Amino acid sequence: MDEKLPASHLLPGSGDLMPLSSRRATAALVFLGVSTFSFVTIEVLPIGLLTVMADDLGRSRSQIGLLVTGYAAVVVLASIPLARLTTHLPRRLVLGGTLAVLTVATALSAAAPTYEVLFGGRLVIAISQALFWSIAPPIATSLFPPELRGRVVARLAIGTALAPILGIPFGTWLGEQAGWRVPFVVMAVLGAVACIGVVTLLPRTEVQDSPSRRGSAPDLRGYVVLLVAASIGVTGFLTFNTYVTPFLLDITGFSSDALGPMLLASGAGGFAGTLIAGRVLDRYPWGAVVIPYGVLTVGLIGVFALGELKVATVALIALIGLSFSGLAVAVQSRTLQIAPGSTDIASAGASSAFNVGIAAGAFVGGALIDHTTVRSVALAGGLLTAIAALVMLCEPWLARRRPLMEESDHDRRVCEELA
Repeated sequence: MDEKLPASHLLPGSGDLMPLSSRRATAALVFLGVSTFSFVTIEVLPIGLLTVMADDLGRSRSQIGLLVTGYAAVVVLASIPLARLTTHLPRRLVLGGTLAVLTVATALSAAAPTYEVLFGGRLVIAISQALFWSIAPPIATSLFPPELRGRVVARLAIGTALAPILGIPFGTWLGEQAGWRVPFVVMAVLGAVACIGVVTLLPRTEVQDSPSRRGSAPDLRGYVVLLVAASIGVTGFLTFNTYVTPFLLDITGFSSDALGPMLLASGAGGFAGTLIAGRVLDRYPWGAVVIPYGVLTVGLIGVFALGELKVATVALIALIGLSFSGLAVAVQSRTLQIAPGSTDIASAGASSAFNVGIAAGAFVGGALIDHTTVRSVALAGGLLTAIAALVMLCEPWLARRRPLMEESDHDRRVCEELA
């Protein structure tokens, strides 16, 4: 980012205040992106290493799966309380602390002598992630002018988009070659690098009154609608995506050797979606949320109808990955725009909504394949994303705001509590 930074972004020196340069802000954003890459990779890595970890630890595959399910549950429960608890603490200190916890707990997980110790280490990482996703987007946007908020959120999400393309496949391969502990060691080192980079580059000034810590267009009702739609839409996507492997094997007829390239197509689509979203978020914040829901619906219903055609399925899988990544970025950017109070707490709510969808999608998909065929997960997912699209399309009416002087005392009190 080459844009000139506003004069309010200052660093304290030994004497006079020095302006935070655009180059330094961009470097800080890169390390924040490394942090998002680390968190996403570490969260999902046990899925790729399921059989290796189960054999080494003498546990069932379902017990290894609990390392991911329990992780998501902690993020849902801890996000908002931790955001509220730390809202008045220095942002640089809090962010550095979350990355330090990530590093130590990941190293502990790598060295865990038993399943119980590994499980405990994973829960500690989940706590740090719950706080990280609450504060990282507001911190990133505080480094740049407000009019670049959407673009900054999209660039922060590049790390998230790269995790399924690079982090998880490489971690899975490395674990199969050298044992599951080695990828965790690598991720602990990467977490330490991110921690050092972020602490070194972020400004030391307090940002309690920074515009980035308040929504630019606060809208309590719009925020609630956004979270409801996100929970439903993510549930729809995960209903299908959690069971995409058996779908590709049983319905499309791909061999197990083709699964890697197929998942890479989805990841590549996700990376493209992140880049595309970054181009339009600042100009069309509402449309950038609505359109991905529509594209997701088309992709999922298309997979249900055309799932036996390999070429069509590959294209649709890439389209689904593209639209979901674009949606994730758009929801985060919209959250920062219409946050009714603190953007930290609003981001925590969005993180909880996504993790509710992740857990619910896995549950719904599992129930469907137990009682029907795996093909049904695509249809159910498409119906849920269609509902989410309708919710967002109705947002202008559901969230219609009265003039400030006519706003109800109840809404005003809620906004003050969220702050």
